[in-house]
Amino acid sequence: MAEAHVTEWASVLAATARIAADLDLAEDCVQDAYAKALVRWRADGVPKKPGAWLTTVATRRALEHRRRADVVRRKLPLLVPDDDVTDQLFPDDRLRLVFTCCHPALAQEAQIALTLRLVCGLSSTEIAKAFLVKEATMQARITRAKQKIYRSGIAYRIPRTADFPDRITAVLDVIHLVYTAGHTAVDSDGLTRPELARRGIDLARMVRLLLPDSTEAAGLLALLLLTQAREAARVGDDGRLVLMEDQDRSRWDTTLIAEGLELVPKALVDRRGAGRAAVGRFGVMAAIAAVHAEAPRWEDTDWPEILGLYEVLLDRWPSPVVALNRVIALGYVSGPAEALGELDKLAADPALATYPYLSSTRGELLWRLGRTEEASKAYEEALAFTSNPVEAEFLQRRITRGA
Repeated sequence: MAEAHVTEWASVLAATARIAADLDLAEDCVQDAYAKALVRWRADGVPKKPGAWLTTVATRRALEHRRRADVVRRKLPLLVPDDDVTDQLFPDDRLRLVFTCCHPALAQEAQIALTLRLVCGLSSTEIAKAFLVKEATMQARITRAKQKIYRSGIAYRIPRTADFPDRITAVLDVIHLVYTAGHTAVDSDGLTRPELARRGIDLARMVRLLLPDSTEAAGLLALLLLTQAREAARVGDDGRLVLMEDQDRSRWDTTLIAEGLELVPKALVDRRGAGRAAVGRFGVMAAIAAVHAEAPRWEDTDWPEILGLYEVLLDRWPSPVVALNRVIALGYVSGPAEALGELDKLAADPALATYPYLSSTRGELLWRLGRTEEASKAYEEALAFTSNPVEAEFLQRRITRGA
């Protein structure tokens, strides 16, 4: 049942939304279908096609709601057909719903949070961690977004082609966060949630096909492919986390790397002016991933280039996480002492107060400086904020190393 929730939620909700014509009603119907499945499947067993079973139950309930009462009149229309965009443009209901939820009348963070919750089925905890905010804050944000839809009379429509520029930034952010949630899972028995990572890549491919001239769509797909290429080497045969510097690069997926590297130049060149550098965030991030992918060994990594790319990224899109990644690169260019000094400046940022990678980075820098006792304390702090069991086990080993 848990597997069906993870793998089928997005498709079932998207299909039900088209029938229900109302966002809240669609979510209620899908939740009711899952509740029925808990009872029925325990007695009869899981059907061969659980997604089809859930969709049938949810859509039937949606039709029942529409036939009785005045739900359609009291609530807002969610999906209204638009002659400017045919079904062929949106071959997957999940992508259709992603574009639908990313309505420009909502704040961008609300668009992303609402889509991650409804389309991807992520918990408030997972979304809150992605935004580096408290869970209660994220729950309130999602609630306010739904209320604004209702009170403002926002009509959620399948977007016209002309609407794409107003929505593409949020759509790409959503897809990136979906992949990130799968790449390192918040609530999981393992390091990853492969089905979410695959979903992110599938959606990125669809957007790339939908918007072939978008440099950022190319950049996002390149970034995800180059990151996913390392997946098989991230965990050893013993189930333990393996850092990039220790990974067996022969296990990296060369097919994904080749596909990603081919996209990077397209993400960095503005087609309206040959050779002019684009300013796409995902293009720059893809270029960083490409530098790692092209290094045959850890020792061959071009850290000065990576540092320069992070400085470009930080200058154009200030973010505490980007700033932290820049510090990591600085540590390999100028040494751990200088990097530690920069890290101390970041520690005052409240957004990073419970971010485990800040403390683990401090631990690594202190260890490289020979300050092992302080390093162990930093790892202990990181462990306190880590929910992934594979990462937690890695940090425990780091603590023990310094004992």
